[in-house]
This record gives sequence, structure tokens and C-alpha cells, in this order.
Amino acid sequence: MEQIRVLVVDDSAFMRKIITEMLSSDPQIAVIDTARNGIEGVEKAMALTPDVITMDIEMPGMNGLEAIDEIMKRKHIPIIVFSSLSSEGAQVTLEALDKGAADYVCKNISRSVLDVMHMKEELIKKVKAVAHKPRSNGKDTLLLGGKNIGSIVEHHGKIELITIGASTGGPKALQEILPAIPSNIDSAIIITIHMPPDFTKAFADRLDRVCKIPVKEAEDGEKIRAGNVLVSPGGMHTKIRKNGLAGGYVKIDREPEDAIYKPSIDITMQTAAECYGEHVLGVILTGMGHDGTEGIRAIKKSGGLAVVQDESTCTVYGMPRSVVEAGLADRVVPLDRIPQEIIRLV
Repeated sequence: MEQIRVLVVDDSAFMRKIITEMLSSDPQIAVIDTARNGIEGVEKAMALTPDVITMDIEMPGMNGLEAIDEIMKRKHIPIIVFSSLSSEGAQVTLEALDKGAADYVCKNISRSVLDVMHMKEELIKKVKAVAHKPRSNGKDTLLLGGKNIGSIVEHHGKIELITIGASTGGPKALQEILPAIPSNIDSAIIITIHMPPDFTKAFADRLDRVCKIPVKEAEDGEKIRAGNVLVSPGGMHTKIRKNGLAGGYVKIDREPEDAIYKPSIDITMQTAAECYGEHVLGVILTGMGHDGTEGIRAIKKSGGLAVVQDESTCTVYGMPRSVVEAGLADRVVPLDRIPQEIIRLV
């Protein structure tokens, strides 16, 4: 198996050394060169055509955002940006993702060995995930033994709640899907995306500016309303609850503490299925791992529906693959067809 060739771009000699050592510890990855700033990074990216680039944002001369712009104009090379865990870092990271970066890693070089190990594991995992991405064929796949989608809609009736789960590549995907949803949609939408605190608030605000329907970060006890979008807060779990005739609301807490992801897509979808039964549509977008599979399983068991993003348009075909391989997807479609499928189903 060929090694994944990585270019490391950072103005700090210390960070270049640390990142190189982290990546080189994995036999499947080779750091082929480093660059001290954006200008050097662009030049080396064009000359070497690495499989993946890691990019710092704050650099003299040409910063990371400008470098991403220049690289994306000439070659589509997956870029992982380093971000700080702050509201300012969240804004800059979301801008980098808008410009074409594939993913981000929160820079956390502290005295804690656990923090450094976590960053190393996350970086290696994400480099491997974005290294090889298939091209889109623009076709969708209908499952369920060839039943057409119309018969599925007729069988189920009204969808009251749409739960969307995403991870790596999710911000860009959601910024394509949500603005295409009409203002008169008669269903509520809950988005659960793997992001840290501060990032989810910044992302919800960004979506709200470009969507026809209101988008905000969810608050504990907030009512679930048709025609509104709630984004699960980072670092917490969003659980769906119902209060008799008063309708649905969200419960935000940290339990279970040992969950791999906070927020957990599985937890949101499982609790949605418990409360809304067959009136739930689960949508799984691009992302690593298998979070969301058990949530979709619960939705299907309750009589709900599942739509999954296809491999060719995913940044990482991990979570969608897991749902498809479990035999739980009703429809597998390219990213640009997902808004249409949601509208048809509700």
C-alpha cells in the first residue's frame, strides 16, 4: 500500500516538528516536505502535488485562508486546517471550510499528554480519511427492492421531524442543503454535527444568514417548531422529548459522559424515534466512523425513513457507508439531490 504523502504548512518551527513527528509515527503516512508560510505552501503544493496538506491559519505574508484560495484555484488537494478552540477560531475555521478545506483539527499543544495524544490520533485519522475521495457520478440509488419513493411517502404520511447527522465535510454539505429548503416547510429540523463548543453556535449563526428558515443553536427546554432549525450544541447531547399536547422539546445534557461524540447523532435520533415514531426522517451526511447508524436503526424500527448521502459526493464515506451496509437506507443520493428528497418526503 502506498503511503499518504503529506505537506505540512506552519510558520512555527516547533509546530512543523511536532506535526511531522505525529504523522510520521504512522507507517501509512509520509511527510514529504514542510513550508514556513502560505506563499511557500502554495509553491510546494503545486510542485509536489501531495495527497493531503495540513495548514495553519495565522501566518505572515500569505495566511492560511489566502493559501487555501490559491491552492483550490489550481489543484483540488484535501487540506486539513489547524484551529484554536475559541469563537474567533470557529469563525476562521468555518471560513476555511467554505473556501474548500476538507476538515479541521483543534490545535491543543498543552502539558497534558492526553491532549497531545488526542490531537495526534485525530490528525492521523483525518489525514487518512480525506486522502482518497472518489469522483461523483451524479446518480442516485433507490433501495428497498426498487420501490419508488412515491409509494414510501404514501405509506408513511406526514414527517414532523427531520434529524440530520454529519461530521467531516458536514459544514459544507449543510450549507448546500439548508438554503434550498423552502420557508413554508411544515416539519422541524434538528442538526447534530460533530463540532466542539463555540463552533456549533458560530455555525448555526452562519446558516441562519443564508437560509430561508430560522436557524439557531438549541437551548435546554426549547420547543421544537415546524419551519425552524435547531443545531445541537457542541460538548453536550441533544435529546428529543415530548410533553403531551404541548409537543416536542429538546433536553440538553452531558449524559452519557463516556459517549465517543458530544453531540452524539445516535442519541438525538434514538430519542427522536421514541417521541415521533414513524413521523421522523433521518438524514446521514458525510463523516467518519459510524455515529448515526444506531439512530437510523431506531428510526426505521419505529417506521420512519432514512436518506443517506452517496459515496461520490462525501468528503468521507464513513457514517453513510455504515448505514448502507447495515441495510437501513431507503434512499442513497448525491448531495445536490438531498434537498429535493427532503421536500418530496415531507
